[in-house]
Amino acid sequence: QVQLVESGGGLVQAGGSLRLSCAAAARAFSNYALAWFRQAPGKEREFVAVVSPSGGTYDTDARFTVSRDNAKNTVYLQMNSLKPEDTAVYYCALGPIVSREESQYTSWGQGTQVTVSS
Repeated sequence: QVQLVESGGGLVQAGGSLRLSCAAAARAFSNYALAWFRQAPGKEREFVAVVSPSGGTYDTDARFTVSRDNAKNTVYLQMNSLKPEDTAVYYCALGPIVSREESQYTSWGQGTQVTVSS
């Protein structure tokens, strides 16, 4: 599997913003789809967003924007207008195709905690 390292999580007040980053040690990084998932306490892991090799995006929430920088082997998740319900561990994942299914991704990051206070 490819090593993925997430950063950018932390504590933010409701209404605030965070930008998560995920750097991948991957050959041919530009050939892969990159996704974000999250897992809240007591909940199953949930698909958040994905970006295709060409830069096409799919976001589950209008407040979130996924993007990639192939020159830096990095995928981002910009999160605005955060709510307490967004509190979760956020994971990035790499896979061969665009998908919302966990099983399609072959490499996962360790996760970064996002906590939104009210």
